[in-house]
Amino acid sequence: MKKPHIVILGAGYGGMMTAAKLQKKLHINEAEITIVNKNDYHYQTTWLHENAAGTLHHDRTKIRIKDVINSSKVNIVLDEVLCIKPEEKVVKLANAELNYDVLVIGLGFEAATFGIPGLDDHAFTIANINNARLIREHLDYNFACYHNEIDKKAARLNIVIGGGGFTGIEFAGELANRIPHLCEEYDIEKTQVRILVVEGARTVLPGFDERLVEYAMNSLESRGVEFINNAILKECKKDSIVYEKYGKHHEIPTMTTIWAAGVRANSVVEESGFETNRGKVEVRCDMRTPDYDDVFVIGDCSMIINKETGRPFPPTAQIAIQQAETVACNVKEKIRGGELKPFIPNLQGTIASLGNDDAIAEVFGHKVFGWKAAVMKKMSDNRYLLKLGGLGLLLKKGKFNFFY
Repeated sequence: MKKPHIVILGAGYGGMMTAAKLQKKLHINEAEITIVNKNDYHYQTTWLHENAAGTLHHDRTKIRIKDVINSSKVNIVLDEVLCIKPEEKVVKLANAELNYDVLVIGLGFEAATFGIPGLDDHAFTIANINNARLIREHLDYNFACYHNEIDKKAARLNIVIGGGGFTGIEFAGELANRIPHLCEEYDIEKTQVRILVVEGARTVLPGFDERLVEYAMNSLESRGVEFINNAILKECKKDSIVYEKYGKHHEIPTMTTIWAAGVRANSVVEESGFETNRGKVEVRCDMRTPDYDDVFVIGDCSMIINKETGRPFPPTAQIAIQQAETVACNVKEKIRGGELKPFIPNLQGTIASLGNDDAIAEVFGHKVFGWKAAVMKKMSDNRYLLKLGGLGLLLKKGKFNFFY
């Protein structure tokens, strides 16, 4: 009898953890498991802002898939997903096709620029390892160029961050820590450098307690970050951005615009004909699509409505990791003919980093800020590594610089 084929698309938080759980839950003769990813590594998306700012080397963020996934139990296919044909149970890759009996979609997110002129051409996004590395190198290049030009360009030293959500604020915190080192290296006065966060809402970090937001803004402002709230980015040019505030247009010279104000689910999902809500699949309680019993969706591609608020749960790493545990159990039960269980989110808190030794957190009803919150953030990151790859992976990739 032919073994059922389980195909997992994407090695992000959800896909990687699903594969790691399934290789333990299923016997090798029960099913064939395949994980598909463009690269031979998984990376921690929540660390990319550090790579982009240059405060953490990108190799620390990478985790080789083979260091976690046993290739004798799980096939590792390095390829790009072009489309899914759910009616035929086929995944079309750039270089091959895969037939599946059970499919897990964890293809992650892509930037959403909302049609703002120039963003696609002139702005950077912190979407993956290569994007982050490019931003770091771009920052170094502009600082290096500043004194090598007769006509000094302020635009080289003005860094604009579009969006005051998690990614934008965490990047601003790391950047504020990095700028003094860049200034010292390239003989630039720190007062010549501007870090500007342009946010459409009246304040940054929506969803956080106002006192924690005030702490975060004060912390970042003390390190040179400027906030332009109630402002809508209207255009991104090669050497400037234009924003609108209270009906007036303003222009800031800059050669570095980081767009951190919008993401959407991987467009492959919607283009493959799945029933979607704003590009995401509003999954059933057991994480399957509404229209196919053999397809599970996880992470950024999935939408789960919080019945208490009527709004979707945020697509965080915490949620994706919890989803993976449910999906792994449900895939196992589907293979064995058992009963699938519902996914029940267990939100343990939210932490936003403001740099290496500063953060804000709302955890188990408590509000924490400063170095204590920063320690909690690193412990949370370490906990994920321990769950994913055990003590060996934790010792290799973990963050242990708790007090400096």
